[in-house]
Amino acid sequence: VEEEGAMEGCLFTWEEIRIHNGRGQSQEQWLVIDRKVYDVSRFSKHHPGGSRVISHYAGQDATDAFVAFHNDKTLVKKYLKSLLIGELAPDQPSFESNKKKSLLEDFRELRCTIEKMGLLRPNYVFFFLIFLHFVVLDAASWLTVWYFGISLVPFLAGMIQMGWFQHDLGHCSVFRKPKWNRLLQIVVINVLKGLPASWWNHLHNQHHAKPNCFRKDPDLNMHPLLFSLGKTLSVEVSKGTEITNVSLFSFFPSVLAPLAIIPFFQLSIFYFAIKRKKWLRFDKCFCVYLPRYLESNWFIWVTQMNHIPMDIDYDKNEDWVSTQLHATCNVNQSLFNDWFTGHLNFQIEHHLFPTMPRHNYWKAAPLVKALCDKHGIEYKSKTLLTAFVDILHSLKHSGEHWLEAYLHG
Repeated sequence: VEEEGAMEGCLFTWEEIRIHNGRGQSQEQWLVIDRKVYDVSRFSKHHPGGSRVISHYAGQDATDAFVAFHNDKTLVKKYLKSLLIGELAPDQPSFESNKKKSLLEDFRELRCTIEKMGLLRPNYVFFFLIFLHFVVLDAASWLTVWYFGISLVPFLAGMIQMGWFQHDLGHCSVFRKPKWNRLLQIVVINVLKGLPASWWNHLHNQHHAKPNCFRKDPDLNMHPLLFSLGKTLSVEVSKGTEITNVSLFSFFPSVLAPLAIIPFFQLSIFYFAIKRKKWLRFDKCFCVYLPRYLESNWFIWVTQMNHIPMDIDYDKNEDWVSTQLHATCNVNQSLFNDWFTGHLNFQIEHHLFPTMPRHNYWKAAPLVKALCDKHGIEYKSKTLLTAFVDILHSLKHSGEHWLEAYLHG
């Protein structure tokens, strides 16, 4: 207790914290949560959510990200005690100078309101019906194959709905206890789908922490092997590209890129399985490879329609709300859109509250929109068809930026 009190007596400024971002001469990683300063340099390697996701906030305030990702605060704070090295000096503001204080204050008040409304609590009946839903679809698929002969198409609906369910489990939104979510996630994604659960968690947590941020969101790591995304990266990639690739980069993003993401997605799974020696799951991957490859078409279009058309750039260390709203958009609500996307048409609410059960997104949406209206932030929502077309438009623009920079940069 005396040692902890001594550590709390150490006072730091925001300038000192920003230096300890894991880069440059100092490899130490410090971050701030509720004005407390923590050294996560060694702990990051043992972080249950992955080493990179916590490192992405090194040198920054991680308060809102910490609250968003962790349901069981009591359990997590036990780990934090050993990492505490001090706190912000009394003359230091609670918010970094580049973040919108009034917006964050209103958002934190909104989160308290949402917690009091019970919107972060799961409805077990809903998720039981979801589980029963994809089990019935899967059984119907096997019966179709048995009765009518070999056909991969019937498996698509069952597999993708199974994918949305494991997504719920990965976000710990099905059960209140994280361990039960993790256990059932392993059953669904490892046993039924043939993918390593650790692969999904490792990548997806980073995506939610810093969406559409180069070097921090792994969903953007498709360059220069395939293509670049966004104006900034397209211009940078163009500087080191041979002339023989000009026609490829100017045409490829607008026409072939959505299809190219799919094999890249599959190859990344195999690479992870081999690197982490997930041999059982690696064998399983080949057993269900073709139907899962077809399923990936569905998955890629749904997940990328909310992000690729949005702002893509390096991490600007914006506040939590601005970071998520600049990188995400919604698709209009309907029974079909909710089912087809696994409720990921409410991408804004999902990113602001990643542990919220999806059956409550529609209840939170009006509250989030009111917050955006108050602070002049655009709350984007579009039709499903418009969202799909915008993927092609944004990829086409990336190719044009690349070509323009290559020829005239």
